[in-house]
Amino acid sequence: MRVLVLALLLAASPAHAEPLPPGSIGLVGALASGTFADASRLGYGYQLGAQAAFQPMRTENRLGISIKWSFVFGTMYSADAARVGDELLTFQMDLLAGLRIRPGTNATRYLTLRIGPQLMRTNQVIPSTAMDEGPQRAFLGAVASVGVDWYAGIPWLGGRFLYSLEARLCQIDIPGIRSSPSTLAIMLGLGKTGP
Repeated sequence: MRVLVLALLLAASPAHAEPLPPGSIGLVGALASGTFADASRLGYGYQLGAQAAFQPMRTENRLGISIKWSFVFGTMYSADAARVGDELLTFQMDLLAGLRIRPGTNATRYLTLRIGPQLMRTNQVIPSTAMDEGPQRAFLGAVASVGVDWYAGIPWLGGRFLYSLEARLCQIDIPGIRSSPSTLAIMLGLGKTGP
């Protein structure tokens, strides 16, 4: 009888929420294109690199913070700025901060909204759209992203992984700082989660 009462009490006690793995590190790939006036100057291409994120959150929370660092090497084709060789090579590194939002009851999927600074370097000079600036190879601008994160396991690899799909508008002009060539990238990432 005592065992039955104890089993009923344990079954009736509320379940505790579990923390999600707060960190992840992994690879990222993207399709990218120049935007607006920079579409012809930058062309279109792909990017490959790595990313790391810290986003502490518990499964019962609907809202959490997110910090994400990434770097990508890009190859852009049909770029007017590529005067030597057939493609324009780029390197971008950014640090983003923002929010994660759980839109429904599923504790494995989250919307992300992030913004932050980005450094960009190219192998060839890019003409500036500003009247008072000459061609540049290094740029500082802002980046904004909207995306989706979801947790899933891969049985044969063991452990939990974080998949991410996001759209990023890169090198948004910051008033008072030189104009930057903007790009739009659709990024797919796969990261191993950890403590």
